[in-house]
Amino acid sequence: MARGSSRPRGSSRPRGSSRPRGSSRPLSRAYRRRATVRAAVALLLCGAVVPACASSSEHKPGGAESAAARESALKASAAAKRKAEKKAEQARLLPGMPPPLDPHDLYAADRPGMLSRTVKDYPSRVYVPNTLSDTVSVIDPKKFKVIRTIQVGHQPQHVVPSWDLKTLWVNNDLGNSLTPINPANGRVGRPVAVHDPYNLYFTPDGKYAVVMASKDRELVFRDAHSMKVVKSVPANCYGVNHTDFSPNGRYFIVSCEFSGELLKVDTARKKVVAKQRLPIAGAMPQDVKISPNGKTWYIADMVANGLWVLNGDTFGKPRLLPTGKGTHGLYVSRDSRSMYVSNRGEGTISVLSFKTGKVTRKWRLPGGGSPDMGGVSDDGKVLWLSGRYNAEVYAIDTHSGRLRARIPVGGGPHGLAVYPQPGRYSLGHTGIFR
Repeated sequence: MARGSSRPRGSSRPRGSSRPRGSSRPLSRAYRRRATVRAAVALLLCGAVVPACASSSEHKPGGAESAAARESALKASAAAKRKAEKKAEQARLLPGMPPPLDPHDLYAADRPGMLSRTVKDYPSRVYVPNTLSDTVSVIDPKKFKVIRTIQVGHQPQHVVPSWDLKTLWVNNDLGNSLTPINPANGRVGRPVAVHDPYNLYFTPDGKYAVVMASKDRELVFRDAHSMKVVKSVPANCYGVNHTDFSPNGRYFIVSCEFSGELLKVDTARKKVVAKQRLPIAGAMPQDVKISPNGKTWYIADMVANGLWVLNGDTFGKPRLLPTGKGTHGLYVSRDSRSMYVSNRGEGTISVLSFKTGKVTRKWRLPGGGSPDMGGVSDDGKVLWLSGRYNAEVYAIDTHSGRLRARIPVGGGPHGLAVYPQPGRYSLGHTGIFR
């Protein structure tokens, strides 16, 4: 063996072998290049079998933490998506309008006992405008008895809760005025001059009152507090009457009682954007109500004896759903499952299921009657309706349909208001709450 040699002369190290242990000789460039190539190949092979590498890593310490991190990331992503969807939905709302509590149920704020702080201490009363007596009868709903009679203007048609829930406005149609009542203490304020206030609504943002000026054939937008005119919009139909608003508040649909027509109105632009005539001779559309999911509109018709079922977005041709003679008022149950339909011409109340879209029950008033306008008690147990041609008010059990009371009032009782009711704000009429 030669001096200084670490291996026998003529011997060679196998290709790919590592340097012998204990050797202090520097590695050659060729060797280093071969080692680099081998490392790169190994890395490529591991990359080609990532699932296997990942699978094996899960069995190593830290694998559980990685799975938890991935799950957390997925939850964060889902939450971000929901937040983005909510933001997009709010962007579609009429500016200034409170967003729905539940986008799938417009009446989610109307559950039993969900009285706002504004009204929670108000005494429970039923306010009945008597069109032939120029009075408002005030009923104690617990005693089923009139406890007060208020003198108001000529031909009061409806008692309407203001958007902010603080005032009840009595619509003195032929008296060309609104009489304010403070529901907290029953005090009657000075009448406000408003021409032809047959009915009254409020835009969902709370900025404007919308007066249904039936004889003037106008929709009059007024300041919601001062009642000063902001804009008068020609209706070009006869008998503008009732309305309800779309889920996002961007439009509302109006019934024209005496010409058998419907209007679609852009809320922000304060402009009629579409009109159609109902497909039956002599149609007389009355109350308007939207379904809890916001997809279907129902319009009562006294001549068609049923409900027109309409897609408000497309505003296409509606179909008729028979309910009873003289179909007039529409009221949603506190659980958003049903709608009570008053059939004034036959003294009955039909119960519509929102789930099936069909009438499931019909209650008949014993001894007859003329059920008209009204509302549901705050606990949802009693439906209150005026008896338009019988000078009386009906209190009807919403579970059984049994008549609990028949209360004498003034002549021609019409749009009575049950107050207070659950809800964050009022859209008007006898109480449409969101």
